Amino acid sequence: MPPGVSLFDAHPFTVVSLDYIKADRRRDEFARICPNMVIVDEAHACVGTESGRHQRFGLLQRLAEDSERHLIMLTATPHSGDDVAFGRLLGLLDPAFSADTLDSDRGRERLARHVVQRRRVDIVEPDNDGQSWGEERAFPKHEAAEAPYSLTNAHKLFHEAVLDWCLGVVEGAGADSRQRRLAFWGTLALMRCVGSSPQAAISALRNRVTALPERLKAGVFDTDDDEGQAEDIAPDWRIDEGSALADLIDQASRLGPDPKLAALIKLIPQLGNPVVFCRFIATADAVGAALRKAFPKARIEVVTGDLPAVDRAARVESMAGADDVQRILVATDCLSEGINLQSLFDSVVHYDLSWNPTRHQQREGRVDRFGQPAKLVRSVTLYSPDSAIDGAVLEVILRKAEAIRKATGVTVTMPEDTTAVTGALMQAVLLRKGRALRTQLSFDFGGFDEDRATVDAVWRDVEAGEKRSRARFAQRVLSPRDVLPEWRRWRDILGSPAELERFVHRALVRLEASPETARAGVLRAPLGALPAAIRGRLEARGLEGSVNLAFSEPAPRGALSVTRAHPLVATMAEALLEASLDPQSASIEPLGRAGAWVSGAVDQLTIVALARLRFKLTTRSGPRETLLLAEEAGALGWLPGDLAPSLIGADAAAILEPTALSSLPDVARARVLTTALARLESQAVGAGLAGYARGRAEALAADHARLRAAARMSGEVRVEAVLPLDLIGVFVLLPKVGQ
Repeated sequence: MPPGVSLFDAHPFTVVSLDYIKADRRRDEFARICPNMVIVDEAHACVGTESGRHQRFGLLQRLAEDSERHLIMLTATPHSGDDVAFGRLLGLLDPAFSADTLDSDRGRERLARHVVQRRRVDIVEPDNDGQSWGEERAFPKHEAAEAPYSLTNAHKLFHEAVLDWCLGVVEGAGADSRQRRLAFWGTLALMRCVGSSPQAAISALRNRVTALPERLKAGVFDTDDDEGQAEDIAPDWRIDEGSALADLIDQASRLGPDPKLAALIKLIPQLGNPVVFCRFIATADAVGAALRKAFPKARIEVVTGDLPAVDRAARVESMAGADDVQRILVATDCLSEGINLQSLFDSVVHYDLSWNPTRHQQREGRVDRFGQPAKLVRSVTLYSPDSAIDGAVLEVILRKAEAIRKATGVTVTMPEDTTAVTGALMQAVLLRKGRALRTQLSFDFGGFDEDRATVDAVWRDVEAGEKRSRARFAQRVLSPRDVLPEWRRWRDILGSPAELERFVHRALVRLEASPETARAGVLRAPLGALPAAIRGRLEARGLEGSVNLAFSEPAPRGALSVTRAHPLVATMAEALLEASLDPQSASIEPLGRAGAWVSGAVDQLTIVALARLRFKLTTRSGPRETLLLAEEAGALGWLPGDLAPSLIGADAAAILEPTALSSLPDVARARVLTTALARLESQAVGAGLAGYARGRAEALAADHARLRAAARMSGEVRVEAVLPLDLIGVFVLLPKVGQ
């Protein structure tokens, strides 16, 4: 930039990292010339109390002080239970909201005017609250199962040896607090690696100390930072340089066949196209190699943190053409967020137990989501009852979290107080081996009580907090029943899948890119044959060549799900409309806006017009008024003698559908259309059109009033029709002679 000119002066639209812009020397400049609209991605990462997040929050708080600025904050991360952070997030919308106000009746009532919480369970099983929408859901059924396997004697002995060594490290850590914490979390991290695979165990045993205790703790409980991808490397640590460590490495390298791998290989044929989630890169690589050997005909890919993010997506997409063989994706948790896998895979295997129940949800959520073409999604958790680690994690963490999920319908995160969980976890490991920890570490870690009362109380607090959250954010104000009529009306306006398919087929044919039926419910469209102007616009959206199109959800594998808002539909509709309204500038053959023909759908002369109505919507709240403009289009029909249209909407449009019985000579067609246009331009019919437009304005005003009353909103909305309305298409249908 030239001296004195900032980046933001020169470029009105910028995409900028929050961590770049939060710096003191840039924050003030950005706040001074900040645009009128700001979109904040991953907004939950800006409201914590840590130093970095505090700076981000300070910047957003400053931007939010301007009440005229539009601030859109995006997040798909579930509420973590941190009321302070969530209160700060809501406070950016309105300073009146805070963690304290959310527990009062008045605060909840006010918040309910702005918050609509509809969980997946509310949509999949709406009959539970009597609010069924009477619609078939587009979500698959999810079946979860556990697949236990037995350790061989060699693997049992190795687990025992590592556990003995770890306990010795913890008990021999000495008086140094940091060393004791490093030993404690390092041993837990190592035990995770041992439970994952011999390869991960060897990698961890060979690594040197570089990690802080806090980083090791985050790795143990999979509480990776919001801003970064999940870590999938074995922890960097080493406590001992002695022969015992070398003996463990040697023992791990001589273990023989891995029973966990054998259990997975036995399981794979029972699944469709699975994603196998591993915790560590070393494990994923070993699993991928074993599966390639066991299933040479399958398409198998391994995606880990060793690959840059763009290459991860490309490797997944490369599997799209393998429809005739089983697809198996082996991945670490670097794919548990950010990449949708539902179009290619229909099952999930938790090869390694995550110690954070949310991570299991994230893994399954890559496959079990809207748009999954399979009717059934399966998830399978592998574990060994012989493993002290697996058994302890299932008992202390995962099954307790699952019980809460069944009770509340929501997957909960790890309790903030991990001390009690860690203590119970270690105790469970030791009790399974009939041992006792000789050194009490209560000063650093809270101690390991012999009973489970402490950890049970922690999980009860988590469940109680989730129930409070459900009560706090339950939708008391607006019932689905109140919006159901509008939803169904809007869906009718957008068109059914059959109507959408008909439009796309006809438009492609007219634009000389006739589609073929690829299979039931799928059209294959040669987009390369479209006119250059349309083809170029589609290529800019990544649509080119020949593509398979599906119009019902979920789309079959290998087909694009096409909705009314899909770029192909929008681009063709816009091009055809523009060409019809301005044929002189059109680069394609325009659609006719006037026509006359003989039809078997009528028994008397009928005029059908396509009308465009405009409305002024004035919203008044207190002394403030806001003006909006809205439009709608609809078909209107007149029979002989009608002054006002007697056929409205679908009734009028339906008689245009049947194929013409015959055309009219040019002279006769011109005469019929001239007469019809003169009739529509007459004062009497004009008055009827004005009455229809005013009636639509009154109906819209009534809809707004009803919904505002249902939502307990103050103020009012006035709707005024803009006259005269536009007739942008006129068609005359004549009955068959003698009919």
